[in-house]
Amino acid sequence: MAKVLTLDVYKKLRDKETPSGFTLDDVIQTGVDNPGHPFIMTVGCVAGDEESYTVFKDLFDTVIHDRHGGYKPTDKHKTDLNHENLKVNDLDPNYVLSSRVRTGRSIKGYSLPPHCSRGERRAVEKLSVEALNSLTGEFKGIYYPLKSMTEKEQQQLIDDHFLFDKPVSPLLLASGMARDWPDARGIWHNESKTFLVWVNEEDHLRVISMEKGGNMKEVFRRFCVGLQKIEEIFKKAGHPFMWNEHLGYVLTCPSNLGTGLRGGVHVKLPHLSKHPKFEEILTRLRLQKRGTGGVDTAAVGSVFDVSNADRLGSSEVEQVQLVVDGVKLMVEMEKKLEKGGSIDDMIPAQK
Repeated sequence: MAKVLTLDVYKKLRDKETPSGFTLDDVIQTGVDNPGHPFIMTVGCVAGDEESYTVFKDLFDTVIHDRHGGYKPTDKHKTDLNHENLKVNDLDPNYVLSSRVRTGRSIKGYSLPPHCSRGERRAVEKLSVEALNSLTGEFKGIYYPLKSMTEKEQQQLIDDHFLFDKPVSPLLLASGMARDWPDARGIWHNESKTFLVWVNEEDHLRVISMEKGGNMKEVFRRFCVGLQKIEEIFKKAGHPFMWNEHLGYVLTCPSNLGTGLRGGVHVKLPHLSKHPKFEEILTRLRLQKRGTGGVDTAAVGSVFDVSNADRLGSSEVEQVQLVVDGVKLMVEMEKKLEKGGSIDDMIPAQK
């Protein structure tokens, strides 16, 4: 945002606001309050509603172009949630400890979390709970509202690594997402705890499919089927998900536009991670690594959270395929290094 927001752009946009009253100052507040992150280049701006991306196009288009590898205002995004299109063999569970796919969704007709009123937030929760509670079979589950959760339930959800707590990240606080906490926030999960939905955190919905081991095909199948079931119910209620041909799924942070998808595995790479070309290999495979505790953490004991770097301009299937193919290759490299071999002939070309 700070690179893009010239005085001319500010003058052009400062008097504009979206129909729900979101202004340029609201868009950039988080970047103004948090000049820079110690590890990563952050976006520094958020949308307050679906129209923000149109009204403040002069700012967002350039931010999107820079964040998403040159994605142009005329480009069209493709969505593919047909899990059968994923070509995949299981990842080796001796190295891949767990697999997950997550995304966000925004519900048409309501402002986004940085800007929504308390009434809108409650309406989003009500719609979401009705939709989720009507699911059956493998998706049958329970909703836990944050404000009425017992300590025991809370501890259980923390132990399962499910709970989102009151936002403490300055990026979230500055953009207004923690207002009225914990009103109308909650977590829903299915009985086997492999499919869960956060309600009213950074996005209206955060949908996560996960399980132990390396069966990414099954994780992705559950993700696609569950998402489509939820969307059907919202459509019937007259509130489909926000989506358009250019931006794909519309979400609060420009970095999540497109698929909003992060497909990731926790993978053990003790040898490869010490290899001088580790970072370069990740870049060439279009992957990124984090510590297993999230974006602000370092790796613990050579276990990394490896996921797709792209969101916009390629489909869900393509992004998960990159993760599967890339992690498979890295596990093969790890095995070769374990035996004292060289991996120079295995280093991939830039994808």
